[in-house]
Amino acid sequence: MANDDVYRAMLAIIIPPIIDQIVKNSNIDEKSAISCFYRSKLYKELSDEQSKLWHCSPLTFYTMYQDELLTGSYDYPEEA
Repeated sequence: MANDDVYRAMLAIIIPPIIDQIVKNSNIDEKSAISCFYRSKLYKELSDEQSKLWHCSPLTFYTMYQDELLTGSYDYPEEA
């Protein structure tokens, strides 16, 4: 399996719990949550393997996503 395939598979595991948190904590349905997240700066950065963000937890990503929504930016966690 190529590195690209491994990374895409990892994103397929990381992203659903982030979407679940968005749905659980926001007043939007899953389709809207997916659409909003995929348009975010965080998703763009997360989907770039070079960002090295992939190792953070889904809850950390959710917090970063909320920060982006509220302030337009987010801080990188200590673990990044």
